[in-house]
Amino acid sequence: MMIETTRFGSITVSEQDIITFPEGMLGFSKIDQYVLVERSDDSLFVWLQAIKKASVAFPLLEPQIFEQGYKVEMMDEDLKAIRLKDLKYAKIFSIVTIPTDPTKMTANLKAPVVINVKDRQAKQVILHNQDYPIRKSIYSELQKYCLSAERTIFPTEETSQYQAISLSEEGLPKSRRNLDI
Repeated sequence: MMIETTRFGSITVSEQDIITFPEGMLGFSKIDQYVLVERSDDSLFVWLQAIKKASVAFPLLEPQIFEQGYKVEMMDEDLKAIRLKDLKYAKIFSIVTIPTDPTKMTANLKAPVVINVKDRQAKQVILHNQDYPIRKSIYSELQKYCLSAERTIFPTEETSQYQAISLSEEGLPKSRRNLDI
């Protein structure tokens, strides 16, 4: 199927690409279906794009890029909500806020997005037992990561294409699994 987005234009999405948030995202409880979108170049970010609301998209990063040792401990009811028995079948992302001045970019480590890659069920989880910040400054850590991985935070090519990406039991596609962390 084809979905229209305000940020990425038209994107082809298959049923296997759709991620369901049974409870919606925090502040977006009525929007329950999303897809992960990436640029065709070497961008660090993936986007969580709402299927039925063209203007709703969240930039995501894997928190291990900027917070080594980051661990998620989920409550039983959160695990049940997305039919997850073991975090080894989960992919975890932090929502990033990118202001006009990107050096002030922050990531929410207190409420990560947890995706069950087997069933494509997801939830934004609030970590009650862990003392992570809601707004962690990440620009300097991203710069260090990009230097070591020979990548850029924001690729300069304006004509990049965007595409939906599927999660497998191994997590992100091989093209995105190059985190040396």
